[in-house]
Amino acid sequence: MPLAPLPAAGDLAHDDPRQYVWTMNFGPQHPATHTTLRLVLKLDGERVVDAMPDIGYLHSGFEKLAEHLDYNQYVTVTDRMNYVSPMANNVAWHGAVEKLLGIEVPPRCRYLRVIVAELARISDHLLANGAMGLDTGAFTHFLYAFNPREWICDIFEALCGARFTNSYTRVGGLMHDASPAAIEMIRNFPRRLPRVFGDMERLLNRNRIFVDRTKGVGVLSREQAINRGCSGPVARASGVTRDVRRDDPYLAYADFDFDVCCAEAGDCFARYLVRMAEMRESAKIIAQAVENLPPGPVNVGVDQRAILPPKTRVFSTIEGLITHFELAMSNRGFTVPREEVYSAVEAPNGELGFYIVGDGTATAYRGRCRPPSFVHFALFPHLIRGHRLSDVVAVLGSLNVIAAELDR
Repeated sequence: MPLAPLPAAGDLAHDDPRQYVWTMNFGPQHPATHTTLRLVLKLDGERVVDAMPDIGYLHSGFEKLAEHLDYNQYVTVTDRMNYVSPMANNVAWHGAVEKLLGIEVPPRCRYLRVIVAELARISDHLLANGAMGLDTGAFTHFLYAFNPREWICDIFEALCGARFTNSYTRVGGLMHDASPAAIEMIRNFPRRLPRVFGDMERLLNRNRIFVDRTKGVGVLSREQAINRGCSGPVARASGVTRDVRRDDPYLAYADFDFDVCCAEAGDCFARYLVRMAEMRESAKIIAQAVENLPPGPVNVGVDQRAILPPKTRVFSTIEGLITHFELAMSNRGFTVPREEVYSAVEAPNGELGFYIVGDGTATAYRGRCRPPSFVHFALFPHLIRGHRLSDVVAVLGSLNVIAAELDR
């Protein structure tokens, strides 16, 4: 059967959008996505009519693994969620576990956890803002942002021996205490940051190309941010003055003086500015914490049998050896109540929460994660409609979506 002839240009109905809308895949293999995620865009020329997020390319069964690994083993899985700031994930997971077990960690542990969480926040924001500059053409800004991330990796290596997948926290404490060399590195770190932040801001804050590509793009109002469940810098850039560290203090955040950084414009540029301001506040918290670091142990007492004893005690005493076996054997483990808890922290991208159901065994009956990236990626169609194709990378970069948090 012969094909029908194409209509002449003058015969097309200009009020029929189907004549002009076409579909394009953005990702899952695209340098501007920074990770494995896919967008199905509907375009009318250069104008984005609609967008459909498509996730599932990095599904690793994180939540199912929580039902098979004990409460210490699972920390290695949290490293792989938001792999840009794994220390924050470690702190969030074991904070929820300790809430379930009714464990109060020592003051020194709380301070060290605050320090590593704020270092992770700076690392995450440096990558987010650096990549946002890179996506809009500012390659030098990207290099300026990555240099201090290497300093943070050096600190993590001094703390736990790993630069990237840290697994530093344990039930009731930490892998081990910070060495004097690590403390000195942490003390010097905030002093080096003002110059870095100044260089970054001079490159972008008044850069005409960057400002034109981010101001007024991807605007999210305060009401929409609240109704759509946003948190972190995305919500605070829209005027939502919500920060778990201040509004529901955990660890030692009540001891520190810091500001909650907010903006009102709600666009990509505002989200960039909020992250820049938050890094300065994180540096303030780190400086206060390291100068007022309490003495004492970093783990709970041995009488609670909640944390693996140090190797020297395992090798030299029968009590240490028994405790190690009691916690490590598959038919032993922790004494866990048959309860359910939800605990959240202010992660770099927003509220990161874990819901854990205990059933009396050494593993969780259910381990549910509330990742901020999942909520924020759902915002993308709302933010991009009506903008141009070139604005996709700016909006996506301002949300700082980490695909490993999406596919749980």
